[in-house]
Amino acid sequence: MSWVEGAKSKAVLKALAPIKSGWVIGVGSGSTMAYAVVELGRANKARKLQLSVVPTSHQIENLAISHGLNVRSLNEAVVIDFAIDGADQVQLPSLNLIKGGGAALLREKIVDSAARRLAIVVDETKLSKHLGGRQAVPLEILPMAQRSVQIRVTKMGGRAKLREGSGKVGPVITDNGNFILDADFGRIENAARLERRLKAVPGLIETGLFLNMVDVVYVGRQNGRVDLLE
Repeated sequence: MSWVEGAKSKAVLKALAPIKSGWVIGVGSGSTMAYAVVELGRANKARKLQLSVVPTSHQIENLAISHGLNVRSLNEAVVIDFAIDGADQVQLPSLNLIKGGGAALLREKIVDSAARRLAIVVDETKLSKHLGGRQAVPLEILPMAQRSVQIRVTKMGGRAKLREGSGKVGPVITDNGNFILDADFGRIENAARLERRLKAVPGLIETGLFLNMVDVVYVGRQNGRVDLLE
């Protein structure tokens, strides 16, 4: 799907249009957010916006520094004016999400939830009437709890698989030093209930269910249009 990257970059441009000078911007992780960092760096220089960014991963932090952006921690920023992030699945019409394909879900949820406004950028293939189905739910877990969490998730009806690296032998390690389980629950009928049950499992730190958090979604379409969902 050669159109996807172009669609995402157009959607990023639309999503960043409202930014104002002096804002603190939370930035998610992954390939879509790399476009956002490049555009923020360009706008910061061209329009002298004096932006600061709060990154959600080492990947985004390093990229932001390379593009001349002022990087701040959440402890320094405290309040985030605007956050931009991607998603693996967007449910319509609720705008609830599944995230975590880039293994940064814990930091993303913390930063996204601290923002006054959260904008999500996706291409149209990420839209769905239901959460789950073809999309597993990523779970960040303590390494020592891998087996016990897998057993508990299985009892809930999920098929949980340890995520392994494609460029290394062994499990994917998050920026927090944890493991990722990808849990397939099929079509999720009650995401809020599932979220509560998962968060009650000892050793399970965070889930990729982002519920009731999103203000707006920018959808890049194959035909070149960018749709706005609120």
